[in-house]
Amino acid sequence: MNPLDELIILKQDKNYPKVTMTEFKGVLNLHLGTDWIQGGMRLAHPNDIVFDYVQQMMAWMLFNSQPNHIVQLGLGAGALTKFCYHGFPESRITAIELNPNVINVCRATFHLPPDDDRLHVIQMDAADYITSQQGRQAIDVLQIDLYDQDAQAPVFDSQSFFQECADAMTPQGILTINIFGEQSNRVQTIANLQACFDAVVWLREVDGGNMVAIAFKDAPEIDFETLYKRAEAIRRTTKLKAVNWVDDLYTWMQETAVL
Repeated sequence: MNPLDELIILKQDKNYPKVTMTEFKGVLNLHLGTDWIQGGMRLAHPNDIVFDYVQQMMAWMLFNSQPNHIVQLGLGAGALTKFCYHGFPESRITAIELNPNVINVCRATFHLPPDDDRLHVIQMDAADYITSQQGRQAIDVLQIDLYDQDAQAPVFDSQSFFQECADAMTPQGILTINIFGEQSNRVQTIANLQACFDAVVWLREVDGGNMVAIAFKDAPEIDFETLYKRAEAIRRTTKLKAVNWVDDLYTWMQETAVL
């Protein structure tokens, strides 16, 4: 059955934005009733990460090769959740998504695995989940990509929200966040992160306006020779554009040193 036909037979909760899909050049895209793409899947390779900015959300791999608990706020088309579930078999994966239609479509059409002892996809408000985890210091990696159907700005990017995120993470926790949208304020979002984390860096803008920032609870030692070796190993084993991440980090450091 064609994936676009599968969507027709799924019942969708009218209390939440409706999920729609389009297909272009072998990539199935997920939308929330608008033209904005909320995620995508390559039909021939459903567990690959299609978009560069979503790959950048995995840049924490340069600094932590085996996290115990990975959390995603915002499921999208399930790309990060699937990649982490299959790529880190010793890790627990938790994905938080408010819209039940997104969860149902990801399970029916985007190859999202069912919950098991490692994977938990929870229908819940992201802020409520973080509040419930505050003070536990049990999240090693936190990936945030939260947008409504119009994708004009991040849903949560305040200093108080980021402080709650930091309080829910392990002492060496790493957060990655996608900053996108015409109404977003990158400078303020970065400043809010810097108020709550020991170090914050960001990668170059890709995919028509997406910028990924990386926040560390404990600033890492950055040895670029080591990072390039790690990046090359990641590239070989996962096909992720990890060498580009290190290039971006090097550029960021050079530009920051001038300021």
